[in-house]
Amino acid sequence: MGYERQVDFGTPAVQSDSAVSLTIDGRSVTVPAGTSIMRAAAESGGSIPSLCATDSVKAFGSCRMCLVQIEGRRGTPASCTTPVEPGMVVHTQTALLTRLRRGVMELYISDHPLDCLTCSANNDCELQDTAAEVGLRDVRYGYAGENHLGLETDASNPYFDFDPSKCIACSRCVRACDEVQGTLALTMDGRGFASKISAGQAGDDFLSSECVSCGACVQACPTATLQEKAVKEIGKPERAVITTCAYCGVGCTFRAEMRGEQLVRMVPWKDGKANRGHSCVKGRFAWGYANHQDRITEPMIRDSIEEPWRVVSWAEAFAHTAARLNAIKAQHGPRALGGITSSRCTNEETFLVQKLVRAGFGSNNVDTCARVCHSPTGYGLKTTFGTSAGTQDFDSVMDSDVILVIGANPTDAHPVFASRMKRRLRQGAKLIVIDPRRIDLVRSPHIQAAHHLPLQPGTNVAVLTAMAHVIVTEGLADEAFIRERCDWDEYQDWARFVSDEKHSPEVLEAVTRVPAAELRAAARLFATGGNGAIYYGLGVTEHSQGSSTVMAIANLAMVTGNIGRRGVGVNPLRGQNNVQGACDMGSFPHELSGYRHISDVATRGLFEQVWGVTLDPEPGLRIPNMLDAALDGSFRAIYIQGEDILQSDPNTHHVAAGLKAMELVIVHDLFLNETANYAHVFLPGSTFLEKNGTFTNAERRIQLVRKVMEPANGLEDWEVTQEIARAMGLEWNYAHPSEIMDEIARLTPTFAGVSFGRLDREGSLQWPVNDKAPDGSPIMHVDGFVRGKGKFVVTDYVPTDEKTGPRFPLLLTTGRILSQYNVGAQTRRTANTVWHDEDLLEIHPTDAENRGIKSGDWVRLASRTGETTLRAEVTERVAPGVVYTTFHHPATQANVVTTEFSDWATNCPEYKVTAVQVSPSNGPTEWQESYASWSEKSRRIAAEPAE
Repeated sequence: MGYERQVDFGTPAVQSDSAVSLTIDGRSVTVPAGTSIMRAAAESGGSIPSLCATDSVKAFGSCRMCLVQIEGRRGTPASCTTPVEPGMVVHTQTALLTRLRRGVMELYISDHPLDCLTCSANNDCELQDTAAEVGLRDVRYGYAGENHLGLETDASNPYFDFDPSKCIACSRCVRACDEVQGTLALTMDGRGFASKISAGQAGDDFLSSECVSCGACVQACPTATLQEKAVKEIGKPERAVITTCAYCGVGCTFRAEMRGEQLVRMVPWKDGKANRGHSCVKGRFAWGYANHQDRITEPMIRDSIEEPWRVVSWAEAFAHTAARLNAIKAQHGPRALGGITSSRCTNEETFLVQKLVRAGFGSNNVDTCARVCHSPTGYGLKTTFGTSAGTQDFDSVMDSDVILVIGANPTDAHPVFASRMKRRLRQGAKLIVIDPRRIDLVRSPHIQAAHHLPLQPGTNVAVLTAMAHVIVTEGLADEAFIRERCDWDEYQDWARFVSDEKHSPEVLEAVTRVPAAELRAAARLFATGGNGAIYYGLGVTEHSQGSSTVMAIANLAMVTGNIGRRGVGVNPLRGQNNVQGACDMGSFPHELSGYRHISDVATRGLFEQVWGVTLDPEPGLRIPNMLDAALDGSFRAIYIQGEDILQSDPNTHHVAAGLKAMELVIVHDLFLNETANYAHVFLPGSTFLEKNGTFTNAERRIQLVRKVMEPANGLEDWEVTQEIARAMGLEWNYAHPSEIMDEIARLTPTFAGVSFGRLDREGSLQWPVNDKAPDGSPIMHVDGFVRGKGKFVVTDYVPTDEKTGPRFPLLLTTGRILSQYNVGAQTRRTANTVWHDEDLLEIHPTDAENRGIKSGDWVRLASRTGETTLRAEVTERVAPGVVYTTFHHPATQANVVTTEFSDWATNCPEYKVTAVQVSPSNGPTEWQESYASWSEKSRRIAAEPAE
């Protein structure tokens, strides 16, 4: 598409069951009751000049440019704040209105720099456009006297500048910060001539303020007051492509605005159904990694990890890789080979990797990071509801009355959805937070949780069982829903179990450390407060009882009848952009696409017919099993697409040992990551900006990823996988990812109605999309559960095997921070490091004082598995006895200390509970320093010429 602004209707759309007809400039117009005159005019093809109005925030009525005349009514009201009325006759263009608008515009221009020809917003400025629209040619007032023209620009933010000399005090940025983002970091200080935008307290600049750099203010600004630095450096965009963000599981839609082959800016697409025109600092600004100097764009091979890399052509890389794979397969058998798919890659790319493993390697040794984070979701929800995914769309939260957030930190990990949630909370919904840390949602501007249950890490099941105890024993269960929708006999067994006094909040308080009275109050609120929705994250799944916790959450939703309608449901907040899709595509060793077991004869036969091969009916190895098998010599080769298991998987020493033991490690990625230190083949990957395909977000929404620029390495990732398959002797001939999706649709019932054509026309689809749900499924289990009757599962609390004691008295839990993403491979190569350039260890003041530790001190973090060092941050966000850190920086090597304990059902690692000791340190450990030195050495792309 070319470059043109997305249509702005001036004020938000109104939902109403009744319609109003009126006349605007002689045109008959019918709109929903409550619609503003401004929007009614815009929807009917008209245009009313404005400066303070935009359809992303509520009407404000301050600029006085959108005046209209209404027959039978005195004065000239603002069209943005005046709702339509039946029979109303409106005139938007009269001699009086022209005179008034020009007069107002003269006042704006008299205090505005007239540098249009050199301004970076030239021809992309609403003030400039509006001046032309009202026919302003002369300014009578001159520029003598007091003005704002000499004010200093605030360039502190790495991504955008604030030039107050160009500010027209329209308050659009302030309202966007309040209404869209919900941070309330910006204010309008002063009155009249002294009015000015302020970022926080006096003296604060944008960088030091509470601004989270979501870009809502920049997008709302009608002038060059707030503008991306990239626009100033590169120039105005000349074309735009709609695509999908490749960061978290929210799945925001963006306009990638280009000038030639250079990306100028990413602008949230207002028609994006996942983000509704909003964004976060990562999706909006942190795309610079795509052009970072560290990026590898040519294939490399080496015979030993002790040798330097040798750059080769794609043809040599494919031939070498295939020859090594075929040789290992011939000598050691198909089960000596395996692969890892990526939750950052597209559905089509992921599907091809698991197909290569199964049809090419001949084994089911395929796994994914999605198992490492959310496999308990699949197991738990499939067991209880019959399908391995969340139940709602994101919009559903606006109908929630009580929101329960457990083991998730949406403001940091899923910020765009968090903004929508905060909007609903400000409207009056109640919030329950179950988390060992005091996350931002517990208390932030205009939001305070009704209940915060700061449980002991590892006791999720005990807390949820205690809540169920209160609901059942106090007669708060929704018996009508249970009898109609669930297995009544199983419910009675479960009810007897949770009703036992040993599961009461009072008895379990010693285990959970949650005050019994507070837990009882939270349970009563959830059961009686109206529509109750549950949102959870990795703080639920990454435990030895992750699957049990997911089933306990499902039990809680069913016992209260909070399933099958808007505003309720069980909603996993997926961590990476395509965690849901990676699971859907058959990335697990026991499942084909659509969550069908590999042992099922009929399912396997369908794939064998289409693929023309015989598939192994036995489930393959998961990642930890592959590493174990590598150490005993039975697993020899692995193809890793888009994952850095050395940094992201638990027990780093064990991962390193397993990789080192393999004959062939193939890493397919953007950068020489930590895992590439042990690789023999490096295949350069392509970014989401350089490929076509689809992502599936946390609400099961399938969206197109469109190529914005040509791949720097010359190939999209799916093409690389296809060429490996061809070199191995497979006859793959896909010409475009749409053909791969067609195959997915043929083989996967939930995707049966999905195609690139439909996605292009309709924007997105939420699976299942099939004959039963031809238009997709925003809400699941509306008329009944997929499995038939909902299944209540007894979830007894079993303490983790990871125990604290005199040597390791503290519990470590881990998580993410807003500015960084996962292992940081992308965000560490952007200006986001301004906010977070190292991982810190949060420790409670009492624990810090007992150890003589102050904020900023180096500390030793040791567990039974290993040790590392990092700096301390003393804070009351964590409870006594609990410490917390992020895992975004490889220098920290946080997973050196995590154990190999995992979920009983899925092997999902128990990242959230590690017994540790914290003590003062003088700096990085010897192991960290030696590893950093070796890691840097291994990154050398080309060696000196061989003798």
